[in-house]
Amino acid sequence: MDVQDDKVMQKRQVIKFDLNNSDEQVKEVSDHIAVEFALTIKVNGEEFATLVCTPTNLKELVIGFLAGEGIIRSKEDIQDINIDLNTGFAFIELKNKNIKASEFIEKRFIGSCCGKSRQFYFQNDVKTAKTIYSKMFMTVTQCLNLMSLLEAHSKHFKKTGGVHQGALCNKTEIVIIQSDIGRHNVLDKIYGQWLLQKTSIQNKCLVFSGRISSEVLLKVAKIGVGLIISKSAPTSLALDLADELGITISGFVRGDTMNVYTHPERIIT
Repeated sequence: MDVQDDKVMQKRQVIKFDLNNSDEQVKEVSDHIAVEFALTIKVNGEEFATLVCTPTNLKELVIGFLAGEGIIRSKEDIQDINIDLNTGFAFIELKNKNIKASEFIEKRFIGSCCGKSRQFYFQNDVKTAKTIYSKMFMTVTQCLNLMSLLEAHSKHFKKTGGVHQGALCNKTEIVIIQSDIGRHNVLDKIYGQWLLQKTSIQNKCLVFSGRISSEVLLKVAKIGVGLIISKSAPTSLALDLADELGITISGFVRGDTMNVYTHPERIIT
């Protein structure tokens, strides 16, 4: 395994039972296990959050997470970032020394938009989630091909079964790809890398291995992408949110089949 592999997975000896093998029903084998790491983020000296994650691309993870929480808007808001893997701390100094992390603790927000109640919103989501007006259109074949591309790059999932994968893509290629044990972390890493690189978000979609919950959908809105293609299922609250925010959700994208749940006008045959 290379250095990156060591951060994503470890080898452990396990006892494997196989009742279909009449010659060797019980044996000791070497198996790949996904690495789990706790990273505590301090903002201007104040403890803000602890993320349980895969310890790769942590700078991207922290920047994407802070942007999603509304603490920063761009990488230029950060004066210094220092990540200590030995202690599990990320120290963030902002140019604005008056920002207090405690002021961004999530509180339930009840509001309305387009005549619908958004009782599942948090205060920072109201500030950072955007209604999407993307004019990007994709064919069914392009969606299926992008999922195949993501799966082809999912070597850590194939070995451990314990990580999620996600990618920011144009219609035919992967632009940014990230993996993590946490679904939300994958999107934060993609968001953070995009903020660092400042590539165009126009005509981009997200391809994702995990379930699309309302929290995942909000992160998609914060990134500013109008189409998410997932191998898994969406939740009802995610669909309600996608309807309001103008986001196309395609789920169960597997083999030659897929379901389109919201804003199907972006998918053409």
